[in-house]
Amino acid sequence: MSLTGIVRPLFAKRWRELEKHNTHGEQLQREVLAHLVNKAKDTEYGREHLFAATKGYEDFVRNNPVNTYEELKGDIDRMRQGEADILWPGRVKWYAKSSGTTNDKSKFIPVSPDGLKHVHYKGGADVVALYLRNNPKSRMFDGKGLILGGSHAPNYNLPGSLVGDLSAILIENINPIVNLVRVPSKQTALLSDFEVKRDRIAREAMNKNVTNLSGVPSWMLSVLNRMMELSGKTHLEEVWPNIEVFFHGGVAFTPYREQYEKLITSPNMHYMETYNASEGFFGIQDDPADKSMLLMLDYDVFYEFQEMGTDTIVPLWGVEKGKNYAMLISTSCGLWRYMIGDTVQFTSTNPYKFFISGRTKSFINAFGEELIVDNAEQGLKYACEVTKAQVLEYTAAPVFMDQNAKCRHQWLIEFSKAPEDLQLFADILDRKLQELNSDYEAKRFKDITLQHLEIIPARENLFNDWLKSKGKLGGQHKVPRLSNSREHIDQLIAMNK
Repeated sequence: MSLTGIVRPLFAKRWRELEKHNTHGEQLQREVLAHLVNKAKDTEYGREHLFAATKGYEDFVRNNPVNTYEELKGDIDRMRQGEADILWPGRVKWYAKSSGTTNDKSKFIPVSPDGLKHVHYKGGADVVALYLRNNPKSRMFDGKGLILGGSHAPNYNLPGSLVGDLSAILIENINPIVNLVRVPSKQTALLSDFEVKRDRIAREAMNKNVTNLSGVPSWMLSVLNRMMELSGKTHLEEVWPNIEVFFHGGVAFTPYREQYEKLITSPNMHYMETYNASEGFFGIQDDPADKSMLLMLDYDVFYEFQEMGTDTIVPLWGVEKGKNYAMLISTSCGLWRYMIGDTVQFTSTNPYKFFISGRTKSFINAFGEELIVDNAEQGLKYACEVTKAQVLEYTAAPVFMDQNAKCRHQWLIEFSKAPEDLQLFADILDRKLQELNSDYEAKRFKDITLQHLEIIPARENLFNDWLKSKGKLGGQHKVPRLSNSREHIDQLIAMNK
């Protein structure tokens, strides 16, 4: 029997537990809230917000404000200095440096032992469980997994305390048994210089029997392309004949899918999306035929949702399909009613399934058009299908009204395969965005308010060079897709020479 055959039965109990997501979503979430509040009732935050007297969701909402990082950063910095029992019981030694934005200002997200075990690692285990359930012929454990990670550094020089990419913290604390079935070496995985690390990963992994990949699509593609250069091969299965799955997350996969399908032509290749962030592990694509993800309800994460454009906040059992919500979380890492910054839409409430529609701060609404990332991704996908182009990276921002009240959206796009006719690509994208977004369509009516969008082709490696200039090359860092501000796009255009 293969090693995968030996491992598979270990997940049978979890398969049965996950069935409760189909019918008992509200119960699971109420139990999570009661557990979190009870565990944290003797912390400083718990005492201030009456956790000991909290009997249910209504009490929790009444006694706890909605928080952003700004409201919690003072407490988090005290925790980083070594103080205990502030937002979560005990001392928290690990802090994930947020990569959810490319702003110069960093956020430091506490990662408690409970959060590691009952959120992050539990999510990783469930990804494997669901993949094995859906693929009975899998032999993924008969080879190794290539897992990309970032880097970490000492936190205020406190013994054993680290700050860095979440992926680095996970690798640092992972069960040693897992290291037997993963590449690259821990030393290589935690290197801070991505360009050096990319080369070393490629060389270390090239002659291994790699069956599965885990990481951010953009950075994984960079590693794989380097390995193809070194190997002289055309397709990845020529290097790794048993490759079968890529577990991806961090950024939307749509702009990269075609490039991966060109690189990996094996009919046995699978792709599985996850929603894991510095703040927690939230969703897994549990059905290969459905691109939406299952919201994970029995981790140490309690969810709330604010309907975009309103002050209305509802718990999970109050959401409706098709509405755009900003997500709030309360977790065993000490984040309470924390606005994570992502927006989601539910496609099902039995079970609760969703897709990430964008960021609360990643949209363009300069003229009332309310363009969100999901619109952009769908529009680009369609334009690429029609013109046979391939988009590698992009960002978009408004060009504000001039003296003639003329304004437009400006897109800076790095193509891995440019369209033969850039204007045709722009026309198709513009028409598709109008089809997808009625507000955008209304503002584009007869060019009265919003003019036809503009596309500027980006030179090769522009976005990587920009990230490198900010010390954010590699790891989980990503390019802002849409912005109401011209700060990022102006910097990029200045480098586009």
